[in-house]
Amino acid sequence: MAPYYRAVWKLLGYQVDETLAKELEKKNKETLDEFEVKYKDAVENLGETDQSDILIAKASYLAKTGHKDEAVAAFEVAFEKTGPLGHRIDILFSLIRVGFFHSDNAIIQSGIDRVKSLIEKGGDWDRRNRLKVYEGIFLISNRHFKDAVDLLLDSLATFTSNELMEYRDFVRYASLTAALILDRPELKKVINSPEILECIHEIPHLSEYLNSFYQCQYSQFFTSLAAVEKSISQDLYLHEHYKYYVREMRIRVYTQLLQSYKSVTINSLATSFDVTESWIDSDLSNFIAAGRLNAVIDKVNGVVETNRPDAKNAQYQACIKEGDVLLNSIQKLSRVINV
Repeated sequence: MAPYYRAVWKLLGYQVDETLAKELEKKNKETLDEFEVKYKDAVENLGETDQSDILIAKASYLAKTGHKDEAVAAFEVAFEKTGPLGHRIDILFSLIRVGFFHSDNAIIQSGIDRVKSLIEKGGDWDRRNRLKVYEGIFLISNRHFKDAVDLLLDSLATFTSNELMEYRDFVRYASLTAALILDRPELKKVINSPEILECIHEIPHLSEYLNSFYQCQYSQFFTSLAAVEKSISQDLYLHEHYKYYVREMRIRVYTQLLQSYKSVTINSLATSFDVTESWIDSDLSNFIAAGRLNAVIDKVNGVVETNRPDAKNAQYQACIKEGDVLLNSIQKLSRVINV
C-alpha cells in the first residue's frame, strides 16, 4: 500500500520513510508490469474473457494498494472490456467498495445508480440483494436512516455481501437503524427475528441496548447508549453522525416515557435514568425549547407536564389558516374581475 502510506502520512504530518516507500513502490511496479505482460499475451493468444479477467485482477490489485484514482480508472477499463452483464455489475460493486474505503460519496452514488440501471436489464436475485446492502449502508453513512431501514432489514435473511463486511457487523447496523426509526411493535419483530437472535449476543452491548429500550429499562438503556456512542464514534460509516444518533435516541426514549404520564416529577425522571436532577432538567429543557418534546417544566413544583398535541384542534387550525388564504385569494381575484 505504498500510495496509501504516502497519503496517510502526509495527512497526519508524519515524515515518510523514503527507503520503505520506494521498496514498496518497486514491488508494486513489478506486479503491475507482470499484469501488462499477461494482458499483452492474452490479447495476442487468448479470448476476451481472459483479457477481462486480467484487467479485473489488475484493478483489484490497484485498489488494494490504496491508490484511488488509478484503481477507479482501471476498473472503468475493465468494465468497458467486459461483456457479461453479471461481471459488469460485479465490477461496479468493486468500484463502490473503493468509494467506501476512501469515503468518496460521488463514486459510491455513481456506482449504485449504474448498478440499478444494469439490474433493470436482467440482474439476478443475488446481485439485487447485494445492491440493497450497499445502498442501505450508503444511506446510513449519509444520515438517511429512514430511507435505509427497509433495505437493511430486507437483507438480513439474504445477506451475501461478505466482501463488504461481516454478517454480524451488518446485523449491528440494521439493529441500530431499526431502534432509531421503527415504532415499538415493528421493533419487537426485529428483536425477535431469527437473524438478529442468531448473533446479537456476539455484538457488544447490542442485546442490552435493544432490549432495555423496548422494555423501558431506562437506567440500563442510558448505560448501553453510552457504550453504543463510543463504538459508533469510531465507526467507518457512522462516526460523522454519532452525536445526531445519540441525540435522537434520547429524544425517542424521553418521548416513550413521557407519553405514559400526564405529569412526572423531575426527581422520578432522574431516578429512572440514573442521572442527576440538574442533568435531566437541562437535557429536557434543550429538547423542549427546540420543539422536539411536547412538554413543559414546572420548576416551582419540580414537575414535567406533558403537552400532547390535539390532532383535531391541529386540523381545525390548519383549516382556518388555509381558509384565510383562500378567501384572500378570492378577494384579490374579485377586484381584478370588477376592474
